[in-house]
Amino acid sequence: MGRKGWTLLSNHGHVLVCLADDPDMRLKDMAASIGITERAVQQIIADLEDAQMITRHKEGRRNRYVVSRDVQFRHPLVAGLRVGEFVDLARSRPRLRQLPQPWAHRSGDADGLERDAL
Repeated sequence: MGRKGWTLLSNHGHVLVCLADDPDMRLKDMAASIGITERAVQQIIADLEDAQMITRHKEGRRNRYVVSRDVQFRHPLVAGLRVGEFVDLARSRPRLRQLPQPWAHRSGDADGLERDAL
């Protein structure tokens, strides 16, 4: 059997999907849902901004993030794929539209049910 614990998408992909689902999501909640630190989320958001995949808008004390749907992925294997197409694919199935609860990101929910990870 293969190694357990890995997921197909990188943490960058998970952050992008979180922001597409909820542009007002707090970094703390995103970190808990993905299973990484808040500092890691901050670094990933900076990377996504540098790549122009997201734009940050300050609204009072909060940030709102807009996914730049027309930006293309940089890697040659997915050249031509737009961020919007990726986000649409990731959100196309009902079970992927709802983020897991922060306490259930790895092994299961409070009800003991396993959740599929991307």
